[in-house]
Amino acid sequence: MKVVLDPVHGYIELDEIVQELLATPQIQRLRRIMQLGFSNLVYPGANHNRFEHSLGTMHLATMLMKNLDSIEEDKKMEIRAAALLHDVGHGPFSHVTENIIDKYTRRRHDDVRDIVRKGEIKEALKKHGISPGNLAKHIKGETSLGQILSSEIDVDRMDYLVRDSHYTGVAFGVVDYNRLINQMHFYEDRLVIDYGGLKAAESLLVSRFWMNTSVYYHHVTRISEAMCSRAVEYMVENGELDPKRLRQMDDIDLVAAMRNSSGHGGELSKRLDARKLYKRALYTGLGEAGKGVLKYRDKIERAEKEIAELAGVDQECVLVDIPKTPEMLEMKAMIKTDHKIIPLKEASHFVSILQEAHMDNWRMGVYSPKEHCEAVGKAAKEYFNIKKATKQFKLSDLEKI
Repeated sequence: MKVVLDPVHGYIELDEIVQELLATPQIQRLRRIMQLGFSNLVYPGANHNRFEHSLGTMHLATMLMKNLDSIEEDKKMEIRAAALLHDVGHGPFSHVTENIIDKYTRRRHDDVRDIVRKGEIKEALKKHGISPGNLAKHIKGETSLGQILSSEIDVDRMDYLVRDSHYTGVAFGVVDYNRLINQMHFYEDRLVIDYGGLKAAESLLVSRFWMNTSVYYHHVTRISEAMCSRAVEYMVENGELDPKRLRQMDDIDLVAAMRNSSGHGGELSKRLDARKLYKRALYTGLGEAGKGVLKYRDKIERAEKEIAELAGVDQECVLVDIPKTPEMLEMKAMIKTDHKIIPLKEASHFVSILQEAHMDNWRMGVYSPKEHCEAVGKAAKEYFNIKKATKQFKLSDLEKI
């Protein structure tokens, strides 16, 4: 048994299987994958990587399983391995390239079947009698034990919230994960939280709410990630980048490829290097935009083209960013009372209020070089029929979409 010192959790123990998996090039690649994409353009300390997050997730999974006596030792080893490998499918800059990789390869980051069934990872798993197929199912949350890694409230979320808070310096990421883990167990094949862990669960949702506002959906982060994503897609469409190769690259590989790109991809790369980012031509919530704007999520390229025409600028000067429908899956976590299990949002009046407040975090953006912002903003308002907010947008409005 070896130990490593983690700035968030302190000493983390590494057993034999973990040590062997850590030595594989697939896991070592995660040292060169930024956990928060381009958030370091906002928070200079946000330079942590997927490697340390994977270690932290494995550590918390180990802690949780110590409280679950019904799990056999071989299954505990399987879950530790799955926790360590749960992010091995991420592409460069984590979620920044996820949609592009999915578009061209039909692989999300949690679909690791092709990765764990070959090479050094396969050999390490085989040595310890672990089925790569079962491990891949755990990572996707398709098994009962997989809920530890992928469910409404899981060890993955616990680690990245406290870790991202630590490295950004944002004080909102306080989660009492020790209390939460001690109150979690399986009930009728469902991972639930005892009522005694309700306040700890609430703290996780509050952390997620404020981290969304301050970090994950910060406008500079959204703009820089949209610029990177557009540069990468340009390179793929122009044959400069193989999407299958993209999934195997790290941040260094992608930055080098972008810098060598011709045309629009290269120009966006230069802007990112110098932090000469596009600006907000339009930035508005659902109250002003209206629920109808969500239908444009599948028509982004067309919207950019038509807004550019209205504004009299090149299409390359317009980036439209429409996030997915606001949601907090954690609210569906199950709380066990004396007589039944109920969703967290029903067990906590505070959480039900937070659910509505979460809608205020959502923003759509139209970004453009500074010199074109006025024209693009005016054209975008006309295109999306943006008016001054007439009412507060409520969660129930989404049910009508």
